Amino acid sequence: MTDTTTPNSTDETPVDPVDRVLARAEARSGVRVFGAAQALQDETTVAYGDTDGEQWDREERAALRRVPGLSTELEDVTEVEYRQLRLENVVLVGVYPQGSHEDAENSLRELAALAETAGAVVLDAVLQRRPHPDPATYIGRGKAAELRDLVAAVGADTVIADTELAPSQRRALEDVVKVKVIDRTTVILDIFSQHAKSREGKAQVELAQLEYLLPRLRGWGDSMSRQAGGQVGAGGAGMGSRGPGETKIELDRRRIRTRMALLRRQIRDFEPARDAKRAERKRNTIPSVAIAGYTNAGKSSLLNRLTSAGVLVENALFATLDATVRRAETEDGRVFTLTDTVGFVRNLPHQLVEAFRSTLEEVGDADVIVHVVDGSHPDPAAQLATVRDVMGDVGARSTNEIVVFNKADLVDDDTRLVLHGLEPTAHFVSSRTGEGVDGLRAAIEAALPLPAVEVHALVPYDRGDLVNAVHESGLIVSTSHEADGTSVHAHVSERLAAELAPYAVS
Repeated sequence: MTDTTTPNSTDETPVDPVDRVLARAEARSGVRVFGAAQALQDETTVAYGDTDGEQWDREERAALRRVPGLSTELEDVTEVEYRQLRLENVVLVGVYPQGSHEDAENSLRELAALAETAGAVVLDAVLQRRPHPDPATYIGRGKAAELRDLVAAVGADTVIADTELAPSQRRALEDVVKVKVIDRTTVILDIFSQHAKSREGKAQVELAQLEYLLPRLRGWGDSMSRQAGGQVGAGGAGMGSRGPGETKIELDRRRIRTRMALLRRQIRDFEPARDAKRAERKRNTIPSVAIAGYTNAGKSSLLNRLTSAGVLVENALFATLDATVRRAETEDGRVFTLTDTVGFVRNLPHQLVEAFRSTLEEVGDADVIVHVVDGSHPDPAAQLATVRDVMGDVGARSTNEIVVFNKADLVDDDTRLVLHGLEPTAHFVSSRTGEGVDGLRAAIEAALPLPAVEVHALVPYDRGDLVNAVHESGLIVSTSHEADGTSVHAHVSERLAAELAPYAVS
């Protein structure tokens, strides 16, 4: 008999199907090994039971088979540049009462910017006028059906509501529009999650996300059902299932609460280091200036212009989440700190305010707050009100405030008159061109608190450290060099005044 190419052969030439079948038939007629025993199978062997010979192909039938032609591996690496990232296509929806159409449109534009920052493409946006949102579907069942048709027409896969939806509203709206439904809070939390870089920032964002997720868990099918006792006919599972049991959703809630407790401990562990740095600045009576304001108003750009800090500047919402502290000096040599803080936005989720309270403490403990407003924004009054509301939440309402309208290079004369009427004492600054920066720096220096104690001292020349401390943290009125030392007239802190007391002169 001629040689046949078996499937186990190393020859790369194709195997004829007929030859392969004949080769297998010939192999079956030989000796097969089953463990330590040998069995003979030939034409005279009587098959017992269900061993009809097909069992020899069982292994091959159960094996994985390679299907050629389905690989997505690129044959040419130059094809990579023609591939586009798949972004979510979203439709925005909002509800507004009578008389607030312009505010609703501004809020929806801001939501569109938030969605784009989160990585989505906004296809369309709709508004509905009604006194109050529908408690069931937010926009009413009839308008929800119209929204479903719009979503299907434009090919969207997500609907974003311009509010914080109740869990029941989100589920009911999803059941009608047949796509994923999220709210404004979810988008903001997603942006924070993408932009958090430090350990503390990541822990704060995760805590806020879990606080938002906990009441919105939902069960799916029997895998989430309660383990029930009782008789089989009464809805129980019979013997062996009696007891309290625990649903899958209860298990998830317990794990989330455990994780939230761990995150709160981690955030508390970060506080001593921050408090130590803040206490050191207070001990040395170093004044602090916090730059606060609406998101994307140009706070980081202004910090770079004032101190050459080199922090991240990006035309995106919430580009800065972690507080950045930089050292600065006045014209007369006094040292103070400038702190860039997280931006605010209208309807800022209360979970984020609570989670970032430790970061917002920099605003509450500041001696001066530079309140930055985007002068080119269509509704700067809403920005002012939003930021001041959050400042009141962290106890900074009584702090000395300097209002700054940034992006002055994008503002015409008529808009400047309107902004002057809104805040008569405000400063107009352009972080890009440098307009008004010198005037703002002078206003900050004038607003810094003066040291509490006035001293007249003759400091020996071997205590030059005290003279240096007066220059760094005090306000020099006059100095002169005498035969016995340096005569100093200055305003200093109580601690430094105590050190200068032995050298005081009348």
